[in-house]
Amino acid sequence: MPTRTVVVGSASGLHARPAALFVAAAAKQNVPVTITTEGAKKPVPARSMLGVLSLGAKQGTEVTLTADGDGAEAALDELAGLLARDLDAPDA
Repeated sequence: MPTRTVVVGSASGLHARPAALFVAAAAKQNVPVTITTEGAKKPVPARSMLGVLSLGAKQGTEVTLTADGDGAEAALDELAGLLARDLDAPDA
């Protein structure tokens, strides 16, 4: 099962706007994607706003994305690239 580990780049972490942008991008993927942090009890669906917010990922937090199925690598690449950016920036 493909995985990507990425450091959250948004200044406010995965809260409010950055989380909404990430969840929207995850919902567009053709494969289910999960996201987790080191301290999380279990991975949560990347399409779940409440799940993503429950991780409490701050700027600099390392998160792991996992997907399975056709297109998993491309989905993970896109979502990892998104998380690495500052989604709080006006041009995000």
